[in-house]
Amino acid sequence: MDRYAIMGGTRLQGEVPIGGAKNAALAILAAAVMTNEPVRIENVPDVTDINVLLKAMERIGVKIERPERHLVIIDGSRIESCIIDDEYLKRIRASYYLVGALLGKNKQAEVPLPGGCNIGVRAIDQHIKGFSALGAKVRILHGSIAAQADELRGNHIFLDKVSVGATINIMMASSLASGKTIIENAAKEPHVVDLANFLNSMGANIKGAGTDVIRIRGVEKLHGTDYAIIPDQIEAGTYMLASAATHGDVLVRGVIPKHLECITAKLCEIGCHITEYDDAVRVSAPEPLTSTQVKTLPYPGFPTDMQPQITVALGLAQGTSIVTEGIFENRFKYVDELIRMGASIKVEGNMAVISGVPRYSGASITAPDLRAGAALVIAAMAAEGETIIEDTRFIERGYEDFELKLRAIGAKIEKVSSDRELKKARLRLA
Repeated sequence: MDRYAIMGGTRLQGEVPIGGAKNAALAILAAAVMTNEPVRIENVPDVTDINVLLKAMERIGVKIERPERHLVIIDGSRIESCIIDDEYLKRIRASYYLVGALLGKNKQAEVPLPGGCNIGVRAIDQHIKGFSALGAKVRILHGSIAAQADELRGNHIFLDKVSVGATINIMMASSLASGKTIIENAAKEPHVVDLANFLNSMGANIKGAGTDVIRIRGVEKLHGTDYAIIPDQIEAGTYMLASAATHGDVLVRGVIPKHLECITAKLCEIGCHITEYDDAVRVSAPEPLTSTQVKTLPYPGFPTDMQPQITVALGLAQGTSIVTEGIFENRFKYVDELIRMGASIKVEGNMAVISGVPRYSGASITAPDLRAGAALVIAAMAAEGETIIEDTRFIERGYEDFELKLRAIGAKIEKVSSDRELKKARLRLA
């Protein structure tokens, strides 16, 4: 099993490039099967979740070409089955996006229920509500969600709570439904907008993405397109918080600064210096960090996927901070590992009370999920001494070349897969 060996205490400095948004790519790749013409998608991140989805799509007859690492060409003209029984697909949350895509195109789909990180309940009731409103019959069978319809018809759908996944699924299915669909209380995340732009480039008629009311007028068919995925907001935010926690000076390149405003606002509050450019953000932290309060909310609020990273930084800030998790109920599992490194954090329900400490100390810890794993890497880089992080497979679900990018800005980090490799890495990192 792969591990990260990290020698802390190094100030990060330099430039780091940001790849395509994983969450946007998962939705867009699924939606690409909705046409019988080839679709060319650029800026696709090379991470585990993406590769699992592509393999599952190949197994139902979708032709996948990858002439370059970040370029995928998809041909969904020869889909052999709308039933996906893929053990690996169960491990990722975005498995359910294939329901909306296949239901829209072929009026039937059966896909394993979503997995991914164990950070809380990922209810699919709003997905079911949306599909049913469009005229589909939806059942849960043997751990899969099965949907079938003779015809999909547009409808007025009010989501009981803001759901990115449900918004995306309903948007895909209704793009090929007859008539007009209105989604109220829709999610506004950048990757929802990116999917809408992608579908529109294929001939869909979607308006209002990025607001809480999305209007879709169904079309008879979609056509091929060339499209480039937006930069990853969460990957960018992770490097921004890494700079803050290590009192570094890092230029995060290839981003859309507006997508990062909720993160940059908090970094300013805790004492970081932020400089925004057209497609880059510079984060430096020359002074001690100060405490603040954070609550995760749907976009444009502070992202739940950035909660562990800012908690790590606030653990080193002067004073007492409070972080409230407003999305998932089980997202503080990593706190026990952080306490092993010397953090002073008390979790009460969905709230963490953080008393800042001068420094963390290295320890042997385990990454419990994707974003918490990345946050623990940040803690290790800011810590005194050596940290070994187990279960790097979680981190690789969403970060491409994580240790390579960190090394390029000064981190002392190596990925090892055996005790022998660990011994050699320790000599190099010392």
